Amino acid sequence: MHHASIRTANIHRAIAFYEQLGFIVKERFTTGYTLACWLEGLGGRIELIEIPEPKPAPDAFSDEHYVGYYHLSFDLTETTTNLTVWLNKLKASFDAAAQSHSEFLSPLKVLLEPTQQIIGDRVYEVTFIADNDGLPLEFIRVLGTVAN
Repeated sequence: MHHASIRTANIHRAIAFYEQLGFIVKERFTTGYTLACWLEGLGGRIELIEIPEPKPAPDAFSDEHYVGYYHLSFDLTETTTNLTVWLNKLKASFDAAAQSHSEFLSPLKVLLEPTQQIIGDRVYEVTFIADNDGLPLEFIRVLGTVAN
């Protein structure tokens, strides 16, 4: 896959948010009449597109009847040995950045604290956060396999 595209109400706030996650802006450009950019990080590439007259995004995480884009998922198996520790560091990073750059960053919104899930024969540690537009982002780590 080349990239996933995210429409945002404020590209500068979105860039600041994704930079806190470790993404780096690789290319800035315009698409039609609006600002856009490609960011790379966490093993992938996303495109941010600013929408000049945004409407609020649907609550894909909490609305059990919602159909459509649900979330991006990032595999942190090679990045961290403990998702709770990783999330706590991320919260602290967002809190500190929000104090000095409150026009661009807010404290991190956690949708689901780290929890274990069994999917197929694998055991995963999973957490969800929301970006600055409320879009859910999943962070997952393989813990092992289910013993038969």
